[in-house]
Amino acid sequence: KKLIPLLDRVLIKRAEAVTKTAGGIVIPEKAQSKVLHGEVVAVGTGSRKENGEFIPVLVKVGDKVLLPEYGGTKVSLDNDDKEYHLFRESDILAKIE
Repeated sequence: KKLIPLLDRVLIKRAEAVTKTAGGIVIPEKAQSKVLHGEVVAVGTGSRKENGEFIPVLVKVGDKVLLPEYGGTKVSLDNDDKEYHLFRESDILAKIE
């Protein structure tokens, strides 16, 4: 199945948390830093203002983005064991270049 976001929503694959150091030491879950960035996997078509003016989505597939610590809707796809999150574009904090 393929998930296609609607309107101004953006599907993001969060980056993996670092669970081991370069030397191979396992980092306990409580000590792991929160993952606050990810990669855009799919985008909606955009939204409209009350006056009907079209507002395009500013991020595109492949963009790296900075995310809020909390928020987004967790989504799992049947054919994929990865975890995705669906955000409104306005919830994305920044693009990472």
